[in-house]
Amino acid sequence: MATIHVDVVSAEESIFSGEAKFVALPGEAGELGILPQHTPLITRIKPGAVRIERADTGEEEFVFVAGGILEVQPNAVTVLADTAIRGKDLDEAKAAEAKRLAEEAMKNAKSDIDFARAQSEFAVMAAQLAALRRLRRK
Repeated sequence: MATIHVDVVSAEESIFSGEAKFVALPGEAGELGILPQHTPLITRIKPGAVRIERADTGEEEFVFVAGGILEVQPNAVTVLADTAIRGKDLDEAKAAEAKRLAEEAMKNAKSDIDFARAQSEFAVMAAQLAALRRLRRK
């Protein structure tokens, strides 16, 4: 069985490193599915879920990323995330509160920059909540 080595890292730590059968994540132009021997690719990542089908157990690893860069080589996938959180470490109540605060900040923004910053935070928290709900359904 062919596998692909996957590394998911954030500025703080390595989140996942191991062999996988398949990787799916939100690319800039849409959802990407990556199998071993994939064509080389570099693209930006949108906030959302990175799903990794582990080669050793067949189980799915789940990591939320708040954006970043993806590099794909035929035998390796590297996700350089702005922020990455293991699926088991996500806190729905905390994300919902952060989304609410970002929504409030958008309403009270005094400048375009403040509005854009709040809008970006809102989008990340909305993506985190959507990813959490998808994880819970599995």
